[in-house]
Amino acid sequence: MSARTTTPATPGKPTTTGSDAAPVNSRSRVIVASLIGTSIEFYDFYVYATAAVLVFPTLFFANSDPTIALLQSFAVFGVAFVARPVGSIVFGHFGDRIGRKNTLIASLLTMGIATFLIGLIPAGTTTGWSILAPTFLVILRFAQGFGLGGEWSGAALLATENAPKGKRAIYGTFPQLGAPIGFMIANGLFLVLNVSMSAEAFASWGWRIPFLGSALLVAVGLYARFKLVETPAFTKVIETGNVSKLPLGRVFRTSWRQLILGTFIMLATYTLFYLMTTFTLTYGTTPADAPVAGLGYTREKFLLMLIVGVAFFGIFTLVSGPLAERFGRRRLLLVVTSGILVFGFLFTPLFGAGFAGAQGLLIVGFILMGLTFGPMGAVLPELFPANVRYTGSAISYNFASILGAAVAPFIAVALWKAAEGSTWLVGVYLSAMALITLVALVLSKETRDVDYGENLS
Repeated sequence: MSARTTTPATPGKPTTTGSDAAPVNSRSRVIVASLIGTSIEFYDFYVYATAAVLVFPTLFFANSDPTIALLQSFAVFGVAFVARPVGSIVFGHFGDRIGRKNTLIASLLTMGIATFLIGLIPAGTTTGWSILAPTFLVILRFAQGFGLGGEWSGAALLATENAPKGKRAIYGTFPQLGAPIGFMIANGLFLVLNVSMSAEAFASWGWRIPFLGSALLVAVGLYARFKLVETPAFTKVIETGNVSKLPLGRVFRTSWRQLILGTFIMLATYTLFYLMTTFTLTYGTTPADAPVAGLGYTREKFLLMLIVGVAFFGIFTLVSGPLAERFGRRRLLLVVTSGILVFGFLFTPLFGAGFAGAQGLLIVGFILMGLTFGPMGAVLPELFPANVRYTGSAISYNFASILGAAVAPFIAVALWKAAEGSTWLVGVYLSAMALITLVALVLSKETRDVDYGENLS
Protein backbone atom coordinates (compact mmCIF):
# COMPACT_ATOMS: atom_id res chain seq x y z
CA MET A 1 0.00 0.00 0.00
CA SER A 2 1.27 3.44 -0.85
CA ALA A 3 2.75 5.52 1.93
CA ARG A 4 0.29 8.31 1.04
CA THR A 5 -2.76 6.14 1.57
CA THR A 6 -4.76 6.96 4.72
CA THR A 7 -8.06 6.02 6.20
CA PRO A 8 -10.88 8.45 5.40
CA ALA A 9 -10.41 11.60 7.40
CA THR A 10 -12.93 13.82 9.01
CA PRO A 11 -15.30 14.93 6.20
CA GLY A 12 -13.98 18.06 4.54
CA LYS A 13 -10.41 17.83 5.76
CA PRO A 14 -8.00 18.39 2.82
CA THR A 15 -6.33 14.99 2.75
CA THR A 16 -6.41 11.80 0.69
CA THR A 17 -8.59 8.73 0.94
CA GLY A 18 -8.61 5.21 -0.41
CA SER A 19 -6.04 3.16 -2.25
CA ASP A 20 -5.91 5.65 -5.12
CA ALA A 21 -5.24 8.58 -2.77
CA ALA A 22 -8.14 10.51 -4.30
CA PRO A 23 -8.36 14.17 -3.23
CA VAL A 24 -11.39 15.53 -1.45
CA ASN A 25 -13.07 18.81 -2.39
CA SER A 26 -11.54 22.05 -1.16
CA ARG A 27 -13.62 24.37 0.98
CA SER A 28 -14.02 26.95 -1.78
CA ARG A 29 -15.12 24.30 -4.27
CA VAL A 30 -17.71 22.94 -1.82
CA ILE A 31 -19.10 26.40 -1.12
CA VAL A 32 -19.30 27.42 -4.77
CA ALA A 33 -20.78 24.14 -6.08
CA SER A 34 -23.43 23.82 -3.35
CA LEU A 35 -24.37 27.50 -3.39
CA ILE A 36 -24.44 28.00 -7.15
CA GLY A 37 -26.40 24.83 -7.81
CA THR A 38 -29.20 25.54 -5.36
CA SER A 39 -29.29 29.23 -6.36
CA ILE A 40 -29.97 28.16 -9.94
CA GLU A 41 -32.52 25.56 -8.90
CA PHE A 42 -34.43 27.98 -6.69
CA TYR A 43 -34.19 30.70 -9.33
CA ASP A 44 -35.92 28.36 -11.76
CA PHE A 45 -38.55 27.49 -9.19
CA TYR A 46 -39.29 31.09 -8.16
CA VAL A 47 -39.50 32.29 -11.73
CA TYR A 48 -42.58 30.12 -12.06
CA ALA A 49 -43.93 31.12 -8.64
CA THR A 50 -43.75 34.81 -9.57
CA ALA A 51 -45.23 34.27 -13.02
CA ALA A 52 -48.02 32.20 -11.44
CA VAL A 53 -49.16 35.34 -9.65
CA LEU A 54 -48.35 38.05 -12.20
CA VAL A 55 -49.16 36.67 -15.67
CA PHE A 56 -50.18 33.00 -15.83
CA PRO A 57 -53.78 33.44 -14.60
CA THR A 58 -54.60 35.58 -17.64
CA LEU A 59 -52.27 33.87 -20.15
CA PHE A 60 -53.07 30.22 -19.48
CA PHE A 61 -56.22 30.21 -17.33
CA ALA A 62 -58.42 32.97 -18.74
CA ASN A 63 -61.64 33.04 -16.71
CA SER A 64 -64.34 35.57 -15.98
CA ASP A 65 -63.60 35.18 -12.25
CA PRO A 66 -60.01 36.33 -11.51
CA THR A 67 -59.95 34.41 -8.22
CA ILE A 68 -60.70 31.10 -9.97
CA ALA A 69 -58.01 31.79 -12.58
CA LEU A 70 -55.54 32.52 -9.79
CA LEU A 71 -56.48 29.30 -7.99
CA GLN A 72 -55.97 27.33 -11.23
CA SER A 73 -52.53 28.88 -11.63
CA PHE A 74 -51.65 27.94 -8.05
CA ALA A 75 -52.93 24.41 -8.66
CA VAL A 76 -50.33 23.98 -11.43
CA PHE A 77 -47.80 25.58 -9.08
CA GLY A 78 -48.61 22.73 -6.70
CA VAL A 79 -47.97 20.06 -9.35
CA ALA A 80 -44.23 20.51 -8.87
CA PHE A 81 -44.57 19.68 -5.20
CA VAL A 82 -46.30 16.43 -6.06
CA ALA A 83 -43.40 15.67 -8.42
CA ARG A 84 -40.74 16.46 -5.84
CA PRO A 85 -41.17 13.28 -3.74
CA VAL A 86 -41.00 11.25 -6.96
CA GLY A 87 -37.76 13.01 -7.84
CA SER A 88 -36.46 12.49 -4.32
CA ILE A 89 -36.96 8.72 -4.64
CA VAL A 90 -35.38 8.48 -8.09
CA PHE A 91 -32.44 10.82 -7.50
CA GLY A 92 -32.06 9.57 -3.94
CA HIS A 93 -31.67 6.03 -5.27
CA PHE A 94 -28.85 7.02 -7.60
CA GLY A 95 -27.30 9.41 -5.06
CA ASP A 96 -26.92 6.51 -2.62
CA ARG A 97 -25.95 4.03 -5.33
CA ILE A 98 -23.55 5.85 -7.66
CA GLY A 99 -22.67 8.95 -5.67
CA ARG A 100 -23.56 12.58 -5.04
CA LYS A 101 -21.70 14.30 -7.91
CA ASN A 102 -23.31 12.69 -10.99
CA THR A 103 -26.74 12.72 -9.40
CA LEU A 104 -26.47 16.45 -8.75
CA ILE A 105 -25.54 17.09 -12.37
CA ALA A 106 -28.59 15.13 -13.58
CA SER A 107 -30.99 16.98 -11.26
CA LEU A 108 -29.68 20.36 -12.42
CA LEU A 109 -30.12 19.46 -16.09
CA THR A 110 -33.67 18.22 -15.52
CA MET A 111 -34.74 21.40 -13.78
CA GLY A 112 -32.96 23.73 -16.19
CA ILE A 113 -34.29 22.20 -19.40
CA ALA A 114 -37.87 22.22 -18.09
CA THR A 115 -37.61 25.88 -17.10
CA PHE A 116 -36.22 26.88 -20.50
CA LEU A 117 -39.03 25.07 -22.33
CA ILE A 118 -41.72 26.82 -20.27
CA GLY A 119 -40.48 30.04 -21.84
CA LEU A 120 -41.33 28.66 -25.29
CA ILE A 121 -44.97 27.63 -24.66
CA PRO A 122 -47.50 29.70 -26.64
CA ALA A 123 -50.09 31.48 -24.50
CA GLY A 124 -53.38 29.70 -23.94
CA THR A 125 -55.13 32.56 -25.72
CA THR A 126 -53.33 31.59 -28.96
CA THR A 127 -55.61 29.88 -31.48
CA GLY A 128 -55.46 26.11 -31.06
CA TRP A 129 -53.53 26.28 -27.77
CA SER A 130 -56.31 26.77 -25.24
CA ILE A 131 -55.89 23.17 -24.03
CA LEU A 132 -52.36 22.35 -25.21
CA ALA A 133 -50.71 25.31 -23.49
CA PRO A 134 -51.96 24.49 -19.96
CA THR A 135 -51.21 20.80 -20.60
CA PHE A 136 -47.58 21.46 -21.54
CA LEU A 137 -47.29 23.84 -18.59
CA VAL A 138 -48.41 21.06 -16.22
CA ILE A 139 -45.92 18.56 -17.75
CA LEU A 140 -42.97 20.94 -17.56
CA ARG A 141 -43.95 22.08 -14.10
CA PHE A 142 -43.86 18.41 -13.06
CA ALA A 143 -40.37 18.12 -14.56
CA GLN A 144 -39.26 21.21 -12.60
CA GLY A 145 -40.39 19.62 -9.37
CA PHE A 146 -38.88 16.25 -10.31
CA GLY A 147 -35.46 17.85 -10.74
CA LEU A 148 -35.65 19.91 -7.57
CA GLY A 149 -36.67 16.76 -5.71
CA GLY A 150 -33.12 15.49 -6.06
CA GLU A 151 -31.28 18.80 -5.93
CA TRP A 152 -31.57 20.02 -2.37
CA SER A 153 -30.52 16.86 -0.54
CA GLY A 154 -27.55 16.33 -2.86
CA ALA A 155 -26.33 19.88 -2.31
CA ALA A 156 -26.82 19.56 1.46
CA LEU A 157 -24.82 16.32 1.49
CA LEU A 158 -22.10 17.87 -0.67
CA ALA A 159 -21.71 20.63 1.91
CA THR A 160 -22.08 18.68 5.15
CA GLU A 161 -20.18 15.54 4.10
CA ASN A 162 -17.19 17.76 3.35
CA ALA A 163 -17.51 19.84 6.54
CA PRO A 164 -14.79 19.87 9.22
CA LYS A 165 -15.72 18.60 12.67
CA GLY A 166 -18.00 20.97 14.54
CA LYS A 167 -18.94 22.95 11.42
CA ARG A 168 -21.61 20.85 9.71
CA ALA A 169 -24.39 23.32 10.50
CA ILE A 170 -22.26 26.20 9.23
CA TYR A 171 -21.43 24.39 5.98
CA GLY A 172 -25.05 23.29 5.74
CA THR A 173 -26.15 26.92 5.41
CA PHE A 174 -24.31 27.30 2.07
CA PRO A 175 -26.88 25.40 -0.03
CA GLN A 176 -29.65 27.05 2.01
CA LEU A 177 -28.45 30.44 0.78
CA GLY A 178 -29.54 29.33 -2.69
CA ALA A 179 -33.14 30.05 -1.68
CA PRO A 180 -32.80 33.79 -0.95
CA ILE A 181 -30.25 34.31 -3.72
CA GLY A 182 -32.40 32.54 -6.31
CA PHE A 183 -35.44 34.45 -5.13
CA MET A 184 -33.71 37.83 -5.36
CA ILE A 185 -32.33 37.14 -8.85
CA ALA A 186 -35.67 35.88 -10.19
CA ASN A 187 -37.82 38.60 -8.67
CA GLY A 188 -35.23 41.30 -9.30
CA LEU A 189 -35.32 40.38 -12.98
CA PHE A 190 -39.12 40.48 -13.00
CA LEU A 191 -38.95 43.89 -11.32
CA VAL A 192 -36.58 45.24 -13.97
CA LEU A 193 -38.80 43.90 -16.73
CA ASN A 194 -41.90 45.42 -15.18
CA VAL A 195 -40.41 48.89 -15.00
CA SER A 196 -38.64 48.76 -18.37
CA MET A 197 -41.54 47.70 -20.59
CA SER A 198 -45.25 48.25 -20.93
CA ALA A 199 -47.73 45.89 -19.29
CA GLU A 200 -48.78 44.72 -22.77
CA ALA A 201 -45.21 43.88 -23.81
CA PHE A 202 -44.53 42.09 -20.52
CA ALA A 203 -47.68 39.97 -20.85
CA SER A 204 -46.94 39.25 -24.51
CA TRP A 205 -43.27 38.24 -24.40
CA GLY A 206 -41.37 39.89 -21.54
CA TRP A 207 -42.32 37.21 -19.00
CA ARG A 208 -40.46 34.64 -21.12
CA ILE A 209 -37.04 36.23 -20.58
CA PRO A 210 -36.43 34.84 -17.05
CA PHE A 211 -37.32 31.32 -18.22
CA LEU A 212 -35.12 31.42 -21.32
CA GLY A 213 -32.29 33.09 -19.39
CA SER A 214 -32.03 30.07 -17.10
CA ALA A 215 -29.95 28.32 -19.79
CA LEU A 216 -26.99 30.58 -18.99
CA LEU A 217 -27.29 29.91 -15.28
CA VAL A 218 -27.45 26.16 -15.81
CA ALA A 219 -24.23 26.29 -17.83
CA VAL A 220 -22.48 28.02 -14.91
CA GLY A 221 -23.80 25.45 -12.45
CA LEU A 222 -22.73 22.50 -14.60
CA TYR A 223 -19.21 23.88 -14.87
CA ALA A 224 -18.93 24.11 -11.08
CA ARG A 225 -20.24 20.61 -10.49
CA PHE A 226 -18.19 18.82 -13.13
CA LYS A 227 -15.08 19.90 -11.17
CA LEU A 228 -16.20 18.10 -8.02
CA VAL A 229 -14.89 14.80 -6.65
CA GLU A 230 -17.00 12.41 -4.57
CA THR A 231 -17.56 13.23 -0.88
CA PRO A 232 -15.44 11.46 1.78
CA ALA A 233 -18.51 9.98 3.50
CA PHE A 234 -19.79 8.28 0.36
CA THR A 235 -16.27 7.22 -0.58
CA LYS A 236 -16.13 5.39 2.74
CA VAL A 237 -19.48 3.72 2.04
CA ILE A 238 -18.00 2.34 -1.19
CA GLU A 239 -14.72 1.24 0.39
CA THR A 240 -16.44 -0.61 3.24
CA GLY A 241 -18.87 -2.37 0.88
CA ASN A 242 -21.96 -0.80 2.45
CA VAL A 243 -23.59 0.61 -0.69
CA SER A 244 -27.32 -0.13 -0.43
CA LYS A 245 -28.78 -2.08 -3.36
CA LEU A 246 -32.22 -0.61 -2.76
CA PRO A 247 -31.90 2.58 -0.67
CA LEU A 248 -35.66 3.24 -0.65
CA GLY A 249 -36.51 -0.11 0.93
CA ARG A 250 -33.62 0.13 3.36
CA VAL A 251 -34.45 3.62 4.59
CA PHE A 252 -38.09 2.69 5.20
CA ARG A 253 -37.01 -0.46 7.02
CA THR A 254 -34.29 1.05 9.21
CA SER A 255 -35.15 4.78 9.47
CA TRP A 256 -38.94 5.07 9.19
CA ARG A 257 -39.20 7.11 12.40
CA GLN A 258 -36.61 9.61 11.14
CA LEU A 259 -38.54 9.94 7.86
CA ILE A 260 -41.71 10.92 9.72
CA LEU A 261 -39.98 13.29 12.13
CA GLY A 262 -37.91 14.92 9.37
CA THR A 263 -41.03 15.56 7.30
CA PHE A 264 -42.86 17.33 10.11
CA ILE A 265 -39.76 19.18 11.32
CA MET A 266 -39.76 20.89 7.89
CA LEU A 267 -43.51 21.58 7.85
CA ALA A 268 -43.55 25.04 9.46
CA THR A 269 -40.52 26.13 7.43
CA TYR A 270 -42.19 25.32 4.13
CA THR A 271 -45.54 26.84 5.10
CA LEU A 272 -43.93 30.07 6.26
CA PHE A 273 -41.80 30.49 3.17
CA TYR A 274 -44.53 30.02 0.57
CA LEU A 275 -46.94 32.22 2.49
CA MET A 276 -44.28 34.94 2.72
CA THR A 277 -43.41 34.79 -0.98
CA THR A 278 -46.37 33.62 -3.04
CA PHE A 279 -49.41 34.55 -0.95
CA THR A 280 -48.13 37.93 0.20
CA LEU A 281 -47.39 38.89 -3.41
CA THR A 282 -50.98 38.06 -4.31
CA TYR A 283 -52.46 39.87 -1.33
CA GLY A 284 -50.13 42.84 -1.61
CA THR A 285 -50.85 43.53 -5.31
CA THR A 286 -54.63 42.95 -5.24
CA PRO A 287 -56.54 46.27 -5.41
CA ALA A 288 -58.05 47.48 -2.16
CA ASP A 289 -61.44 47.86 -3.88
CA ALA A 290 -61.43 44.35 -5.42
CA PRO A 291 -64.23 41.90 -4.47
CA VAL A 292 -61.67 40.17 -2.24
CA ALA A 293 -59.65 43.16 -1.04
CA GLY A 294 -55.87 43.32 -0.95
CA LEU A 295 -53.34 46.00 -0.07
CA GLY A 296 -53.37 47.65 -3.49
CA TYR A 297 -49.61 48.03 -4.07
CA THR A 298 -48.19 48.06 -7.58
CA ARG A 299 -46.27 44.97 -8.68
CA GLU A 300 -43.01 46.90 -8.76
CA LYS A 301 -43.38 48.31 -5.25
CA PHE A 302 -44.35 45.04 -3.61
CA LEU A 303 -41.64 43.06 -5.40
CA LEU A 304 -39.15 45.59 -4.04
CA MET A 305 -40.62 45.14 -0.56
CA LEU A 306 -40.22 41.38 -0.92
CA ILE A 307 -36.60 41.72 -2.02
CA VAL A 308 -35.86 43.82 1.08
CA GLY A 309 -37.40 41.10 3.23
CA VAL A 310 -35.48 38.34 1.46
CA ALA A 311 -32.20 40.16 2.15
CA PHE A 312 -32.90 39.53 5.86
CA PHE A 313 -33.67 35.92 4.96
CA GLY A 314 -30.16 35.52 3.53
CA ILE A 315 -28.45 37.26 6.45
CA PHE A 316 -30.19 35.19 9.11
CA THR A 317 -29.64 31.97 7.17
CA LEU A 318 -25.92 32.58 7.70
CA VAL A 319 -26.48 33.58 11.34
CA SER A 320 -28.33 30.31 12.01
CA GLY A 321 -25.29 28.11 11.34
CA PRO A 322 -23.10 29.29 14.27
CA LEU A 323 -26.19 29.38 16.51
CA ALA A 324 -27.03 25.76 15.64
CA GLU A 325 -23.45 24.73 16.43
CA ARG A 326 -23.38 26.56 19.75
CA PHE A 327 -26.83 25.76 21.12
CA GLY A 328 -27.72 22.63 19.16
CA ARG A 329 -30.09 22.20 16.22
CA ARG A 330 -33.08 21.06 18.27
CA ARG A 331 -32.95 23.84 20.88
CA LEU A 332 -32.60 26.55 18.23
CA LEU A 333 -35.48 25.19 16.16
CA LEU A 334 -37.74 24.89 19.22
CA VAL A 335 -37.25 28.60 19.93
CA VAL A 336 -37.64 29.73 16.31
CA THR A 337 -40.69 27.56 15.64
CA SER A 338 -42.35 29.00 18.75
CA GLY A 339 -41.66 32.41 17.23
CA ILE A 340 -43.37 31.34 13.99
CA LEU A 341 -46.42 30.22 15.98
CA VAL A 342 -46.70 33.66 17.59
CA PHE A 343 -45.96 35.40 14.27
CA GLY A 344 -49.09 33.86 12.72
CA PHE A 345 -51.26 35.95 15.06
CA LEU A 346 -49.56 39.17 13.91
CA PHE A 347 -50.71 38.93 10.29
CA THR A 348 -53.85 41.06 10.64
CA PRO A 349 -52.45 43.85 12.86
CA LEU A 350 -49.26 44.23 10.82
CA PHE A 351 -50.94 44.12 7.42
CA GLY A 352 -53.40 46.70 8.73
CA ALA A 353 -50.66 49.13 9.82
CA GLY A 354 -49.90 50.61 6.41
CA PHE A 355 -46.60 50.42 4.55
CA ALA A 356 -44.47 50.22 7.71
CA GLY A 357 -46.56 47.35 9.04
CA ALA A 358 -46.49 45.39 5.78
CA GLN A 359 -42.74 45.86 5.34
CA GLY A 360 -42.20 45.00 8.99
CA LEU A 361 -44.23 41.79 8.59
CA LEU A 362 -42.09 40.78 5.61
CA ILE A 363 -38.84 41.48 7.47
CA VAL A 364 -39.86 39.61 10.63
CA GLY A 365 -41.23 36.71 8.61
CA PHE A 366 -38.06 36.36 6.58
CA ILE A 367 -35.83 36.64 9.67
CA LEU A 368 -37.73 33.70 11.13
CA MET A 369 -37.43 31.97 7.78
CA GLY A 370 -33.64 32.29 7.75
CA LEU A 371 -33.34 31.02 11.31
CA THR A 372 -35.50 27.95 10.64
CA PHE A 373 -34.36 27.14 7.09
CA GLY A 374 -30.62 27.53 7.66
CA PRO A 375 -30.15 24.62 10.11
CA MET A 376 -32.16 22.22 7.90
CA GLY A 377 -29.13 21.71 5.66
CA ALA A 378 -27.56 19.83 8.57
CA VAL A 379 -30.56 18.59 10.55
CA LEU A 380 -32.24 16.42 7.91
CA PRO A 381 -29.06 14.70 6.60
CA GLU A 382 -27.91 14.07 10.19
CA LEU A 383 -31.06 12.04 10.84
CA PHE A 384 -29.96 9.30 8.41
CA PRO A 385 -27.05 6.84 7.99
CA ALA A 386 -24.53 7.59 5.23
CA ASN A 387 -25.62 4.78 2.89
CA VAL A 388 -29.25 5.98 2.79
CA ARG A 389 -28.65 9.65 3.62
CA TYR A 390 -29.45 11.01 0.15
CA THR A 391 -32.72 9.08 -0.07
CA GLY A 392 -33.82 9.72 3.51
CA SER A 393 -33.14 13.45 3.61
CA ALA A 394 -34.62 13.92 0.12
CA ILE A 395 -37.85 12.12 0.99
CA SER A 396 -38.35 14.01 4.25
CA TYR A 397 -37.59 17.36 2.66
CA ASN A 398 -39.84 16.82 -0.33
CA PHE A 399 -42.77 15.13 1.37
CA ALA A 400 -42.81 18.15 3.66
CA SER A 401 -43.08 20.24 0.48
CA ILE A 402 -46.46 18.65 -0.27
CA LEU A 403 -47.84 19.17 3.23
CA GLY A 404 -46.33 22.59 3.83
CA ALA A 405 -45.81 24.24 0.46
CA ALA A 406 -47.86 22.69 -2.36
CA VAL A 407 -51.16 23.49 -0.70
CA ALA A 408 -50.10 26.63 1.21
CA PRO A 409 -50.81 29.26 -1.50
CA PHE A 410 -54.06 27.51 -2.47
CA ILE A 411 -55.28 27.23 1.13
CA ALA A 412 -54.18 30.79 1.91
CA VAL A 413 -56.13 32.26 -1.02
CA ALA A 414 -59.21 30.22 -0.05
CA LEU A 415 -58.96 31.37 3.59
CA TRP A 416 -58.41 34.97 2.52
CA LYS A 417 -61.54 34.77 0.36
CA ALA A 418 -63.54 33.06 3.13
CA ALA A 419 -62.57 35.86 5.55
CA GLU A 420 -63.72 38.44 2.97
CA GLY A 421 -60.33 40.08 2.50
CA SER A 422 -58.93 39.62 6.01
CA THR A 423 -55.75 37.62 6.62
CA TRP A 424 -56.52 36.42 10.16
CA LEU A 425 -57.38 32.87 9.03
CA VAL A 426 -54.13 32.72 7.03
CA GLY A 427 -52.20 33.57 10.19
CA VAL A 428 -54.05 30.91 12.19
CA TYR A 429 -53.17 28.38 9.49
CA LEU A 430 -49.45 29.23 9.82
CA SER A 431 -49.62 28.95 13.61
CA ALA A 432 -51.28 25.53 13.36
CA MET A 433 -48.48 24.24 11.11
CA ALA A 434 -45.89 25.59 13.56
CA LEU A 435 -47.60 23.72 16.40
CA ILE A 436 -47.28 20.45 14.49
CA THR A 437 -43.56 21.11 13.91
CA LEU A 438 -43.09 21.82 17.61
CA VAL A 439 -44.52 18.39 18.44
CA ALA A 440 -42.10 16.74 15.98
CA LEU A 441 -39.16 18.63 17.51
CA VAL A 442 -40.15 17.59 21.03
CA LEU A 443 -40.20 13.94 19.89
CA SER A 444 -36.83 14.20 18.11
CA LYS A 445 -33.27 14.01 19.44
CA GLU A 446 -30.31 16.37 19.08
CA THR A 447 -28.18 15.45 16.03
CA ARG A 448 -25.19 17.78 16.52
CA ASP A 449 -22.88 15.01 17.75
CA VAL A 450 -23.84 12.31 15.23
CA ASP A 451 -20.76 10.60 13.73
CA TYR A 452 -21.29 11.40 10.06
CA GLY A 453 -18.68 9.03 8.67
CA GLU A 454 -19.26 5.96 10.85
CA ASN A 455 -23.06 6.08 10.93
CA LEU A 456 -24.30 3.28 8.62
CA SER A 457 -27.55 1.32 8.45
